[in-house]
Amino acid sequence: MALGSSITVLAVTGIGEVRAGDDLAAMIAEHATLEPGDVVVVTQKIVSKAEGRMVRIDPDDPAAKQALAETESVRILRRRGALVVTETRHGFVCANSGVDLSNVADGWAALLPVDPDRSARRLRDGLRARTGVEVAVIVSDTFGRAWRRGVTDVAIGCAGIRAIVDLRGTEDALGRELVATEVCVVDEVASAAELVMGKSAGVPVAIVRGVDARWLGKGAVLSDVVRPYDEDLFR
Repeated sequence: MALGSSITVLAVTGIGEVRAGDDLAAMIAEHATLEPGDVVVVTQKIVSKAEGRMVRIDPDDPAAKQALAETESVRILRRRGALVVTETRHGFVCANSGVDLSNVADGWAALLPVDPDRSARRLRDGLRARTGVEVAVIVSDTFGRAWRRGVTDVAIGCAGIRAIVDLRGTEDALGRELVATEVCVVDEVASAAELVMGKSAGVPVAIVRGVDARWLGKGAVLSDVVRPYDEDLFR
């Protein structure tokens, strides 16, 4: 796996508040100049808003969020006070099934998109139709990690970019064969994009420019990233 000579990460500003039914492709195309091979990273929050994945909730009632998280899950893995670690219908293991009360109006909660890969494909198709430019799209969200403090952005949906780059069978810098190395490039790109989007700056879209062209144009899905049960040592 080789990167280009440089990677550029550009914040897309001016998007404004997104509401149910909004055309995200049109909004992004209006505020961004796209180039072939760009990866457009959009936050889950604006995808969920545009797709109407918003529900009423009492923000002062922790039990209400917990109940909603359980409704959005297929399995409860851990509990600690008001926090539940769940497995979603998508196969993601995360806190509270991804139910989020940040960056939304008071009294509302955002749910994960029903099918984030489909959301990414629709946005990619829409951008192509409006700009004539072939790009990749990643839908990102903020997840914690089981053994590390702090959160980082990861991909929950993608289109036009490989999710995993498999380096098994290739050689390392010293000529030794790699036998286990698979790189989750969509998570790396999503995390890079978050550096310019931030958590409270009101920047829900970023462009990552300069990724290896060999990663692009593939029909990957995020299920490629989810570790199968027979390989999972912890669930």
